[in-house]
Amino acid sequence: MGAVVRAVAWDHPAAARLRARLITELRERYADRLPSVPGRPLDPDPADGDVAYTGVAFTPGGLPVGHLALRWTGPDLELKRMYVVPGHRGHGVSSALLAAADEAARDLGAARIVLQTGDRQPEAVRLYERAGYTPIPVFPPYDRLSYSACFEKVIGAGR
Repeated sequence: MGAVVRAVAWDHPAAARLRARLITELRERYADRLPSVPGRPLDPDPADGDVAYTGVAFTPGGLPVGHLALRWTGPDLELKRMYVVPGHRGHGVSSALLAAADEAARDLGAARIVLQTGDRQPEAVRLYERAGYTPIPVFPPYDRLSYSACFEKVIGAGR
């Protein structure tokens, strides 16, 4: 397919639309587990200043088909809101997004990228493992979610 990932602002319209689609999909997948979780919000809030990178994957025709964000969590970058539009899955979009995340993490001086996913996303787990992510203990704030699975990918020496 040849998707190209471009860095955009967190509030870029395409990024916001893709995140909304992801939230809808996650709400359907985890509908029975939706009670609120107390404490720090699980989503990046650009007002916190912790969103370090937002990338959107575009087709050659300019259609936005994928999203991811990186936010600082201590010395690490956390991969957030990775999403590919269903009709474009299996065409290399997720690989392009993960490659962009690796590049951004190196540029930002992070030693590793960490992430959390859930037990009802086995396709995400397979994707991350194929991309070199390895399981790690569940880290806060996701330790409040019994269905969490966390992973890391070592990028470099760190900042």
